[in-house]
Formats: sequence, structure tokens, C-alpha cells
Amino acid sequence: MRHGDKINNLGRTASHRRALLSNLAIQLITHKKIVTTLAKAKSLRTYVEPLITKAKDNTTHQRRVVFSYLQDKDAVTELFSTVATKVAGRPGGYTRIIKLGARVGDNAETALIELVDFNEIYGKGKGEAKEAAGKRTRRAGGRKKAAGTDVAETAAAPAKTATAKAAGGAKEKETKEDTKDAE
Repeated sequence: MRHGDKINNLGRTASHRRALLSNLAIQLITHKKIVTTLAKAKSLRTYVEPLITKAKDNTTHQRRVVFSYLQDKDAVTELFSTVATKVAGRPGGYTRIIKLGARVGDNAETALIELVDFNEIYGKGKGEAKEAAGKRTRRAGGRKKAAGTDVAETAAAPAKTATAKAAGGAKEKETKEDTKDAE
């Protein structure tokens, strides 16, 4: 029985599966998109996304951890330089799987797996600037003010509103007197 066994073994031993996913990850990082079977693409997604997350923190320790998975210096360099800078503002979901249909030879379901930020058709264009998003929460409220406001402006805001109310009250008195004079 395989109750709660969520890993897809892909019909391989553990060492063969590890080598397969490592090679697929290297090709994905190098070429930014690859075509493979749907089952392999789904397994590759769970394998490569944590590696991309580790690449966002460019330290020697993280480089060694990623190298232990990939065993390819060129792929590690590409991941930490090009890929990590492009996905820096993204909180996750670095890959996209697109189903392509059945393969002619063996009728296997094929899919294209690609890095999301490197597709110019679906993503933002090269000329557009990307926002560096901060940490996003699902909680309501607690929304920070727009960028450009600083602590001094927020501290001075109550004083400004008090003077504005006083000035507004004086203006109201003047307009009331002006209307009385006009009558």
C-alpha cells in the first residue's frame, strides 16, 4: 500500500531518479525551457523550485548546497547570476508547465516546463521595469502607505491637519460674514 506516499518514483531507483532530475534541472537552468513528459515536468518542478529559492541568497553555503544537487559549475553560476537576479521579487512559482499533447512514438503525455520570468510572451517585456515586491501577506488591513512617504511626513501629518482645520474654520467665518454683508 502507498498511503500518503506523494513522491512520483518515475519507475526508477532513487539514485537513477536523483540523476535524472539533476540533469533535467541543469538543462532547464541552462536553456530556460525544456520539453519532457508531464510526469517528469511535475517532478522537476518540486525539485528545482527550492533550488531557485536558495539561489536568491547568494552565499557560499547556498552555492555549495545547490552544487550538491546539480553537480555542474556552469549551471550553478547561471542560476546564481542570471536566474536569481530575475526572480528576486517573486515569492515563488518560478516555473510554468504547459501541456503539449501526446507524443507520437509511445503516446506519452508531453509538456513544456519553463522559467516564468524568461518568457517574454506571457511575462513583462524587456523594456518594462519590474516592481521589487516586498513581503506579501494574506491578512486584511495593515497596508503600508505608498512609497515615497517617510517617517517625518507621517509624524508631521497630525500637526498639518490641526492647522488645516483651524484655517478652514477661519475661512468659514469669513464666508459667513461675506454672505451677511452681501444681503
